[in-house]
Amino acid sequence: MGADRVKTAKVQTLKTEFEILNMKETETIDDFSMNINDIVRNIPALGETMDEAYVAKKLLRVVPGKFLQIASTIKQFADLETMTVEEVIGRLKAHEERVFLNEERVTPKLRSVSDEFNRSNVWYLDNGASNHMTGKKEKFLELDTSV
Repeated sequence: MGADRVKTAKVQTLKTEFEILNMKETETIDDFSMNINDIVRNIPALGETMDEAYVAKKLLRVVPGKFLQIASTIKQFADLETMTVEEVIGRLKAHEERVFLNEERVTPKLRSVSDEFNRSNVWYLDNGASNHMTGKKEKFLELDTSV
């Protein structure tokens, strides 16, 4: 009877950890999925089950802003009741890699630090949804004004 109470308490702790787990803005899909899998993997060892569809939905619910578009697409067009957690992770990772490659490709070429234009003000980067933005076009070595 005492062992059952300990198991029940451990299961409740793991389920609470699972529920409060959120993906940080700087965290990768690999890191976050490892955290979720560590929790989910321990629950069956204690005699409880966790529905795979529930875990998949949790993954899609707690992603940061940069994944909202792909998460919404998956929710709308995929059957989450039959989709595996690995499949959801794979789709999120593919999106993460595309975003990363796009961000590398669109890095602007700026004038050198010693240049007088680069000493003032901060410039802001829109990560590919539109042109790079700043209040001073002189900061760019190359600027495609046709866009």
